[in-house]
Amino acid sequence: MTQNAPAAAARPREQWTGQVGFILSAIGSAVGLGNIWRFPGVAYENGGGAFLIPYLVALLTAGIPILFLDYALGHRFRGAAPTAFRRIGRSLGRFTESLGWFQVAIAFVIGLYYTAVIAWALSYFVFSFDLRWGDDPATFFQADFLQVGDPGLSLEFVPGVLIPLALVWIAAILVLAAGVAKGLQRANVIFLPVLIVAFLVLVVRALFLDGAAEGLNALFTPNWAALGDPNVWIAAYSQIFFSLSIAFGIMITYASYRRRRSNLTAPGLVVAFANSSFEILAGIGVFATLGFFAFQQGIEVSELEGLTGVGLSFITFPAIVSQMPGGPLFGCLFFGSLTLAGFTSLISVLQVVSAAFQEKFRLTPRAAAATVGSVSAVLSILLFSTTTGLLALDVTDQYANNVGIVASAVLTTILVIWVLRGGPELRYHLDAVSTFKVGRVWALLVGVLAPIVLAYMLIQRVVVLIVEGYGGLPPWYLAVFGWGTIAFLVVAAIVMSALKWRDSPDDFRAWPPFPPEGQPATRKERVR
Repeated sequence: MTQNAPAAAARPREQWTGQVGFILSAIGSAVGLGNIWRFPGVAYENGGGAFLIPYLVALLTAGIPILFLDYALGHRFRGAAPTAFRRIGRSLGRFTESLGWFQVAIAFVIGLYYTAVIAWALSYFVFSFDLRWGDDPATFFQADFLQVGDPGLSLEFVPGVLIPLALVWIAAILVLAAGVAKGLQRANVIFLPVLIVAFLVLVVRALFLDGAAEGLNALFTPNWAALGDPNVWIAAYSQIFFSLSIAFGIMITYASYRRRRSNLTAPGLVVAFANSSFEILAGIGVFATLGFFAFQQGIEVSELEGLTGVGLSFITFPAIVSQMPGGPLFGCLFFGSLTLAGFTSLISVLQVVSAAFQEKFRLTPRAAAATVGSVSAVLSILLFSTTTGLLALDVTDQYANNVGIVASAVLTTILVIWVLRGGPELRYHLDAVSTFKVGRVWALLVGVLAPIVLAYMLIQRVVVLIVEGYGGLPPWYLAVFGWGTIAFLVVAAIVMSALKWRDSPDDFRAWPPFPPEGQPATRKERVR
């Protein structure tokens, strides 16, 4: 394969200080809100203990292979998503660059509403001290705290959301402005151990509650018949896919900050299994607590409502905290963990956007953080700190995640493996720098199995959204905040890829050379 000319002199690329810093930061990105509030409920509803089988299969056949794909793209082509896709695309540079900007736009949108959820968790951390939600957490959350209004676009701000939301944005901008080593890495090195310790204390406390055993039995008792349901397998792939921070630029960007001679696959395995371990730990803590709640009410765990997402975190858990001994401390641990998990994921999402702007427009980390952060903060506050914020957040999240990210993954695997025929080069790169060799099986999983499963997920979800809508909301509202989000992602990708680079990303030579010295290039490689 013909390589481009050597890179011109440029500002040295930021780097992690070492492998530990990278691993902690990657785990901090992967471990987020979904690990705590999504996995336990998904596992319970899809076969209980039996769900761990398709979950492990999905991890090994799709999650880890696509994680390695992101690592290889970012590390070999030394850039955020737009830069990496442009460089691997070569003669198709502007076209392939647009896929990178599509991923950046996804991260931008997610950052807007993800920050709002962290702000809620921060508020509830404070509320835990005096159990401010009282005897009716559902009414408190929707009517008193969020002051939820009718679908629309309101400028009636809710001070209880606006103030913590502004604080979260200030903290995130400061971390981004400090750079990779002094900002992102330092934040993860501090926050991730605190998160793990706090959550372990929470889980241990939950295990000694009355009814905890019944809760764990409800979660882990296997329903083997569920393994025959294709939807259970799709749920497993979906959970792995969304929990590993893959296919929307995060791991491409993070890998680009590793030194050239850096092991990629072994740390990737550590990150993947650490993320899954935390999910199982979250399942134990959540269902032990739900078992106590069911015991207090004299009902079965299966009769409880609000076992996933926002309802679990901000309605069910406050109700549990109000009834348990030492409730305020338990509440502080839970919402503190939720805040920390969310924040370490948030800064990784925002770094995707910041890094892309740094490279496209030759900005310093501080300038990019100020620009991206200020624009994002204003939009986030306008959209999600008002009385219509909850509805806008729910719809935007549904479409950005289930349509945007899955579409990005399908396009990435097809473009890289089949259109650009980049599989051999990326496999060679992974094997050349890593101790754990991926071999040909990796290319088959990324190029065949992953796009088939993900395309099925995408088509299935799009059909449901078109035919049934979402959440019983008016079609016009879904058109604005749902399909409007998808339209924004596409337009942003086209516009950003059309803008001129301050410094050409094409003056670049990938290392190590491919094909290796002494190995003749194939006809396709000579053409490229």
